[in-house]
Amino acid sequence: MNTMASRRDVLRDAAVGVGLGCLPSAWAAATQVVAATEGGTGGGRPPRCFITKEKDFDDVSRGDPLPHTLRGEALVRARLTIDTCRLEIDAEDKAEIQTPLSIEKGNALDYAAMTELGRTKAIRYFKALQCNNIARPLGQGLWEGVALRDLLRACGDVANVRRVFYWGFHNNDPKQMFRSSMAFGQVMDTPPGEMPPMVAYRLNGGPIPLERGGPMRMIVPWAHGFKSVKWLQKIVLTHRYDNNDTYAEMNNDPESYLKTAAYFDSAEEESFDAGPIRVTGTAVVGWPGLERVECWLRPHTGAPPDLARDDPAWATARWSAATIEPPPVSWKDELPGGVLPEGVWGFSKDGRPKEWPLRYALANWHVDLNDLKPGKYELRVRSVDKNGFAQPEPRPAGPKQRSGRNQIECKLLSLR
Repeated sequence: MNTMASRRDVLRDAAVGVGLGCLPSAWAAATQVVAATEGGTGGGRPPRCFITKEKDFDDVSRGDPLPHTLRGEALVRARLTIDTCRLEIDAEDKAEIQTPLSIEKGNALDYAAMTELGRTKAIRYFKALQCNNIARPLGQGLWEGVALRDLLRACGDVANVRRVFYWGFHNNDPKQMFRSSMAFGQVMDTPPGEMPPMVAYRLNGGPIPLERGGPMRMIVPWAHGFKSVKWLQKIVLTHRYDNNDTYAEMNNDPESYLKTAAYFDSAEEESFDAGPIRVTGTAVVGWPGLERVECWLRPHTGAPPDLARDDPAWATARWSAATIEPPPVSWKDELPGGVLPEGVWGFSKDGRPKEWPLRYALANWHVDLNDLKPGKYELRVRSVDKNGFAQPEPRPAGPKQRSGRNQIECKLLSLR
């Protein structure tokens, strides 16, 4: 399937505002990629919220019963309250650690110790959560915690370490244990300017709710959600070279990076009265960044909207640039009280993002459609990353691909 479009073709389509040759006036003049320095979003409408509210996160927790449904004494026994949570750090299989932290020795990290470390070591960054095998992102938060490498440094000298294993509470049933791992170099060698893995203890300015994996959870910025293990309780340094990810044992690619991909905000089909239409969506900004979001509009053919990979329509598709919405005009309206943008990873000292959209975060986009005649239309959306790959490339699409779902979405529009 040829889903690539040249930069010249995209700029030409955006300039003349075409969706297809038969729909010359469908695209509003606002269909362009808006620079981060511009204000507003086109059409005089304010930008949408950048942070996902707690009630709006989607949940794909595991466990029976789900850990966040525990109450009272069960929560205390599970060490899932702020007063009882403990994080242990140890070594196994030839790996060595100078000062293990354990409940038995009485030096495991509790919530107070983590927040005390945070007084001098806290980092904050935006991170979009997306499951490896679910197409849509689950939400985005401002996470605060301590870099995992700083926690390991606090344990003194280590030796013979190849990987870092970690897992959280899962009802003390070995069959329900959900675990993951990273290479030791991934943990320790994140370069300046990049976001390191961290043990988080705050979300959007407050304690991490149980539903979101609190009191403490791992956050791995470049990875799908299965690496950001909830209800974190154990970190183990190991000499083993293989990963121990639960997802690896379930035929997934455990080292898959977060993909760059675009999605619609609303349901697959919507009806509108005649007039200008604004269609909105979000894009996940993966490892290679986000260059642009593109849409392809055509009359509905009556066939199912999922086009086969070898459908000839892909070769003649006319993609036009959508509008990537700029940063909020005032970050104080987005950030929790007391948090300034210059204190968030990826922002400069003057409070401006160093790049836009932010890597490993969500970007809002929209497209305005004008002068459409009554009838049904198919609108497809895709991302193009900064390597020039158009979604679903560079990785193949389809249910058998276990390194992150990345299919191109189609939305049916009905105009009365």
